[in-house]
Amino acid sequence: MDDAERRVWSRLPDGTRSALAGLAPADLRTLLLAVARDRAAAVRPADLVRRWRTDRFTRPAAADPRALAAVEARLWRLLPAEFAGVDLSPVAPLGTCSAVTPMSQNRIVTTFRATEVLSDPTNALAIEAAVRRREQPADGAVHLAACHRVLRAQGFGPGWSAHFRLFTLVSSARDGGSGRTEARLLTLHLAYWRTVLATLLPQSAAARVRLTVLDSPVVGERIEDTVRPALGPSGVPLVDDPERRRGRGYYVGAALRITAGHGADEIALGDGGFTDWTARFTSDAKERCLTSCLNTERLTTLTP
Repeated sequence: MDDAERRVWSRLPDGTRSALAGLAPADLRTLLLAVARDRAAAVRPADLVRRWRTDRFTRPAAADPRALAAVEARLWRLLPAEFAGVDLSPVAPLGTCSAVTPMSQNRIVTTFRATEVLSDPTNALAIEAAVRRREQPADGAVHLAACHRVLRAQGFGPGWSAHFRLFTLVSSARDGGSGRTEARLLTLHLAYWRTVLATLLPQSAAARVRLTVLDSPVVGERIEDTVRPALGPSGVPLVDDPERRRGRGYYVGAALRITAGHGADEIALGDGGFTDWTARFTSDAKERCLTSCLNTERLTTLTP
């Protein structure tokens, strides 16, 4: 419990927390909706204008929607036929991120109705992939794609919006042994992102895909003897990034990072890696899941 929580609970009567914890979910929802209704009734039009100007959650995005839509349409056209497009809901079940990742629920905008505003489409797509995998034979595979505006509660600093659009991929298939499944999924994702970068960005953008082997020497071996030969030496560079620290404990096996620019001018465009999410959702430790995503607003700023 942090200081803010202690301060709030200390101002409430003894036993309040236990009483609230003992409420049935429907009763707690009814109580919170009543509080929200009372507070909304006190809002004046001037309050809305002030919030609209200052609240980072509600400010419109700075991106030109016509340019953004054009770039995203090209991403969809380049998507391999194996991928099924999914139009996700703006909300996901409560705990969609925190139940399977180290992500704190404090970084996610939670609703009163046992849901949370979508903060990462890869988590929601992983649930959908698990549902579809249950309907397949064991040797099947699911490849899903979505493009969605996400909202995150943590502060990103001056000039950064709390909401942005991500184009995301999630693939799930059963382990075939010796890292063969991981190699197949990784080749599929990397080939797509390299095609996107080569097609949409000028060579001067210095786009590259960085690969990090985390805790799986077998996956590292398959990257060298299977993935790299399948992708070929030409095109957008595929760079080893053994010094990466971000994402360790979140991703397993291997992680990828999509960047553009050099040195101090380098910007992150996307991220991804293997996770255990569909294994946990299907209760099958043999299930392998690869996620990857790209920020389409940042991509649009670099696209001629």
